This record gives sequence, C-alpha cells and structure tokens, in this order.
Amino acid sequence: MTRRSLIHTGLLATSLSALVLLGACDKATKPIALVALQASNTTLGSQVEDAVVTSGVKKALLADPTISSFDLQVETRNGTVQLSGFVDNQAQIAKALAITRTAAGVKTVENGVTLKGSPSTVGTKIDDAAATGRVKTVLLTDPDIRSFDISVVTFKGEVQLTGFVNNQSQIDLAAQIASAAEGASGVKNELMVKQ
Repeated sequence: MTRRSLIHTGLLATSLSALVLLGACDKATKPIALVALQASNTTLGSQVEDAVVTSGVKKALLADPTISSFDLQVETRNGTVQLSGFVDNQAQIAKALAITRTAAGVKTVENGVTLKGSPSTVGTKIDDAAATGRVKTVLLTDPDIRSFDISVVTFKGEVQLTGFVNNQSQIDLAAQIASAAEGASGVKNELMVKQ
C-alpha cells in the first residue's frame, strides 16, 4: 500500500468509528445523541457536568469502607443527585447521603435507597439479575421511553426504577413494564421528570 492509500484508509476508519459512536440515525437523519439532547432540553455541557458530579459521588462512595457502594446507583440531572439501590442498614443510608451532599457540584440529593432486610440466596440473586435484564430489554425496545435515562436494580423480586425522564407518561409506562416483567414481585418507582 502506498502512503496515500494508508492515509485514506485511516481517514475512512476514523469516519466509520465516529459513525459507530454516534449510533443509528432517526428518520430525519439526526444522530440519536442529538435527538436525545433536543428531547431533554439539555446542553452537552450540562450533561458533561452531571457526568462529572456522578463520577465524583461514586468515587467518594467507593472510598468509604462502611458503605456497600456497589449496591448503590447514582444518577445526576442539573446537579440533583438521585441515590438508589439496596443497603444493609440505616446507618449506610445516612452515610451515603452525607457523602453525596458534600461532593462537588451536588445541589440537592434525592434518596431512593432501600434496606435489604434478610440476606438473599444465590438463587435469588440470579433471579433478580434475570428480572433486571428482562426489564432493561423491554425498556430498550420501547420507542416511548429513553431507557438510557433509567437505572434498574432488583432485590428479592422488587424492581427499583430510578433516573430522570421527560414526562409523567414515561414514568407510568416504565413502572407498567417493570411490573409485568417475569420475576418482578413489586416495583419501587423513583423516576423523576427532568427539570
């Protein structure tokens, strides 16, 4: 191959990579990322700021040995941090909230954390993972829900939905989908409408 061919091939590969990163296009040929930005009335800058806040909160939670941070979900929208998931005791909830409130960029904290109760078995954990997967799959295929804005966690059959969506109808539809999923014995819907 000549040097010119190599450069052309490299540019083509870079262009293809960029297209893959943007994802599929809608009917108006706008990349999904741009459609999502327009639908949520948010800027790329605020999305980056929220991602930085989320990352800072997760880092602070991971640094504390008394919190089982892997059981916590963190979602951020315009500085409002939503904590959710399942922990062992009330002290862990209080500690997680305190840590979150002191993280840089956090304006307010919404608590959606639930106590686990008795320990679950290996079989229950597998069933919970399957239920979570089923809910996520249906949310991904539903055109009326932006499922990448919804976090799904299941513990002993209780499906917990958290995150920020565009309107109340998306909240209601997500709860309906979760409650219909095989293996879901209940739904705790902590979804919030984007501000």
